[in-house]
Amino acid sequence: MRTIYDIQQLLKQFGTFIYVGDRLAELELMEQEIQELNQAQFITKEDYQMAILLLRTEIARMRDERKGEISP
Repeated sequence: MRTIYDIQQLLKQFGTFIYVGDRLAELELMEQEIQELNQAQFITKEDYQMAILLLRTEIARMRDERKGEISP
């Protein structure tokens, strides 16, 4: 697993499709879904760790971008 797209494909295997029109909200929902799949032991520890790392990195990047848009 190397990209957000890979995470989306993993979630799709479990019937989860996330689209709300706000990329940051979508990433946060994906993180919650991955955590639930991990707690239910439906995904491997390695997939969980990589997915969380990718999602949190992208969430932080998106938040930084949004901060930059607001500040003059």
